[in-house]
Amino acid sequence: ELKIIVKRSASILKMEISDEGAEEIASRSRGTPRIANRLLKRVRDFAQIKGRGVIDREIADMALAALEIDHLGLDNIDKCLILSIIEKFGGGPVGLDTLAACIGEETGTIEDVYEPYLLQLGFIKRTPRGRVVNLNAYEHFGIKYKGDMTII
Repeated sequence: ELKIIVKRSASILKMEISDEGAEEIASRSRGTPRIANRLLKRVRDFAQIKGRGVIDREIADMALAALEIDHLGLDNIDKCLILSIIEKFGGGPVGLDTLAACIGEETGTIEDVYEPYLLQLGFIKRTPRGRVVNLNAYEHFGIKYKGDMTII
């Protein structure tokens, strides 16, 4: 479990962390230990400057909010990718090359880094014609869907 990994890494870094703080970091880590450890280091820096050196849920939440990482672990590029498909391409479909050019990211990075998690969340789907945003992504971002969406 990621919470255990975060707590272990915090002890290696000689950081005091509460169970709730570890849980907050773990929940935003996309299920990936490497990301959990990276976020822990960023939250540690925040706790040392803004807090009293202890990572609790409040400090973790403040730090991750400052890093613009939401409660699902989505960062700016994830948000940019989803919102670009919605706002510029009517929710899709849009080809990978077009999407990459639109957000200024490499196609390989989109496919290997961002898409797997967005697919796992059910926010996008790949179709033969391109990437399409699913209804739950609209709901997450508080955007009203204006088309005829068939939920499969």
